[in-house]
Amino acid sequence: MGRIQKAGKNIIFGYISNFIILLVNFIQTTVFIYVLGKTLSGVNSVYTDVLSVLSLTELGIGTALNYSLYKPVAERNYEKIKSYMRFYKRAYLTIAGVIAVLGIAITPFLKYILKNPGSLTMRDLTLYYYLFLFNTVISYFVTYKYSLVNAEQKNYIQTNITTLTKMAVALAQISVLLLTRNFLFYLLAQSAVELVQKIFVTIYLNRLYPYLRDRDVERLTAEETQVIVTKTKALICHKIGDVARLQTDTIIISSFVNVDMAAVVNKYVYIIAYVGNFVNIIFDSVISGFGNVVATESREKQYSLFKVYRFFACWLYGFGAVGFFHLLTPFIGDVWLRDPGWTLPQVTVSLLVMDFYLKGGRTILLNFKIASGLFEQDRFLPLIQGAFNLLVSIVLVIKIGVTGVYVGTLLSGVLANLIRPGIIYRVCFDKKPWAYFRDSVKYMAVILGVGVVIAPIRHAVMGEVTILTFALMVLIITLFYNLVFLAVFYKTEEFGYLWSAVADRLPVLKKISAGRGSRKGGRDA
Repeated sequence: MGRIQKAGKNIIFGYISNFIILLVNFIQTTVFIYVLGKTLSGVNSVYTDVLSVLSLTELGIGTALNYSLYKPVAERNYEKIKSYMRFYKRAYLTIAGVIAVLGIAITPFLKYILKNPGSLTMRDLTLYYYLFLFNTVISYFVTYKYSLVNAEQKNYIQTNITTLTKMAVALAQISVLLLTRNFLFYLLAQSAVELVQKIFVTIYLNRLYPYLRDRDVERLTAEETQVIVTKTKALICHKIGDVARLQTDTIIISSFVNVDMAAVVNKYVYIIAYVGNFVNIIFDSVISGFGNVVATESREKQYSLFKVYRFFACWLYGFGAVGFFHLLTPFIGDVWLRDPGWTLPQVTVSLLVMDFYLKGGRTILLNFKIASGLFEQDRFLPLIQGAFNLLVSIVLVIKIGVTGVYVGTLLSGVLANLIRPGIIYRVCFDKKPWAYFRDSVKYMAVILGVGVVIAPIRHAVMGEVTILTFALMVLIITLFYNLVFLAVFYKTEEFGYLWSAVADRLPVLKKISAGRGSRKGGRDA
């Protein structure tokens, strides 16, 4: 099975998984809000981000090792695979222990990051926190096994297991909420399902890769270990910076505003993240394929595929950004929760949407960096971003509230959008990045133009927001945006590559593609 076929399989399973997870989590979140309310929803969001911060102790060793596995997997060097996996296992068991210790150590500080928790006592909040900590720690006992699955471009295995687990957790927690209306039992239900899942994954992957149970495993050479150590050192900077920039917003809001506002913001972030996952699945599914391209193809071939990859990302992330800008608040306030108390000012929403689009550009650059093993060149950039985000967010949240937090998030992200292209173009392609920025302006101009044109249409169609008018607006945005993007970029090489890749697999489009190619040939002649 080739790179495109493997990526296609990963994408299909990824979409099915994401749709199922989105649906069950949406139902679960809705039941949670109506049964337990805004404050506990905020506590749930804050603790999730606190544990994400603690997880920085992983410090990127997983990414470094995944990169190291590409070559032995391609060569079917099972002895070397066993050596890397043994190293990975020991590292992650150590990480699990460190997270447990650090998690317990910060318990006395919980009262400072949960402002105005209502009637909840610190005893209750501490007990809830320990259950979150338990679920995080046990995940590290099987995480390392997925690295081999993903290095073989079998991401769908992890996807399917995750989907089944999410479904089981959601069903168990919804049942517990409806029967007991108790947050403690809600968390215990998750812990029980997660524990069973870890046992299953261990047994399943041991059977899938029986050689991983061999006791006769050679140690990695000093040189191989040093490669992992060197790349991990660089990734430490990336990890710390990313956590400081991406996982602290909810904590800052909870600490300086209140827990309830953290819950409101989380609903916007939740929808953007889950809907955005439909886009991310495509691009995350081809990382290992890109690793193969980098290892086997010329720089020109790499550059050509990167441009296609980037064009498609701008198309899809732009579509998401336009949709979020016009539909996010009406959906939350009028269609879903039907309560204006769960909505944010439009200026805050605009910042979230802009960051979503720019994050798409950063995702493409980051994925190509990972596939190419470029971890050292920009190792200090995430640290600068993280420090800048924390400084600006804390200063502005005091002055202007929640909006100030996302000013910091947006501006700190822009630094990577400006700096990282130069590094990748210079190191990977031996080119200057001017074409990248020129295309960026072109893509953003089209996206912004579509967003502006749609604004009066939205006001006319959704004067009164109902499920019907909302659905009609979704259809209008979908058709208008994609037709405009198609009309503007129809003749580009990037679109031509995408069209051919899809048309070759669909007989109907293949005939159209043949006609398109002959007309193009006539023009070229």
